[in-house]
Amino acid sequence: MQPMPHQIMGYDRNITMFSPDGRLLQVEYAKKTVKQGSSAIGITCKDGVVLCTDKRVVDSLVVPEALEKIFQIDEHIGATASGILSDARVLIEMAQVKAQQHRVTYDTPIDTLTVVKDICNLKQLTTQSAGFRPFGVSVLVAGIDNGTPKLFETDPTGIYFQYKATAIGEGETEIEEILHKEFKEDMSIEDGIKLAVKALVKTLDKSFNIDRLDCVYITAKDKRFTRLTKEELSKYLGKAKH
Repeated sequence: MQPMPHQIMGYDRNITMFSPDGRLLQVEYAKKTVKQGSSAIGITCKDGVVLCTDKRVVDSLVVPEALEKIFQIDEHIGATASGILSDARVLIEMAQVKAQQHRVTYDTPIDTLTVVKDICNLKQLTTQSAGFRPFGVSVLVAGIDNGTPKLFETDPTGIYFQYKATAIGEGETEIEEILHKEFKEDMSIEDGIKLAVKALVKTLDKSFNIDRLDCVYITAKDKRFTRLTKEELSKYLGKAKH
């Protein structure tokens, strides 16, 4: 396969250089990295918001409970990611500090959009600064603002979108087809978890294992970040298969 002319010229080696057709190739490569990451789903419900992800446990000697793919940013905000998870960890730890600083400074919880913008500002900075590479990760941020469930997706460019339900990672296309067909705005958290588990089971197919699931919900009423136990997930798994 012949290399593309812009690759011959080296436009894909420098993040600060546009190719002749107006593209930042390093950013496009970062997006491809996200497509190879583990699948993650976010769903807003009438009484809260759900995050569900594939831990992608590839070694039987790994302790599944020690693998964390959904992170708590504040009492009322959680996040998950797809792509290079070490990149995600840096972004999420920065967001956790910002959330703590906001509580100390203003004595109020930070809103979800502020967290998203902080993450996106750092992502965008690396797309126009020499010596950096783009963050090779997309992050789903879910939270409760004034009793309203919110869900945002950020991509490697530093842009963000608000969604009712969305997916990132290797199974993105297939999962989004399921979400488009079965998502309803009046879904309960229980319905949302069932739909997310069903979508992941269908996407992972033969490689599915209960140990690969990580699922969290945040209720709109008490703004509580809650991680489902393996036993609770097993119940939803039974419902998802029917």
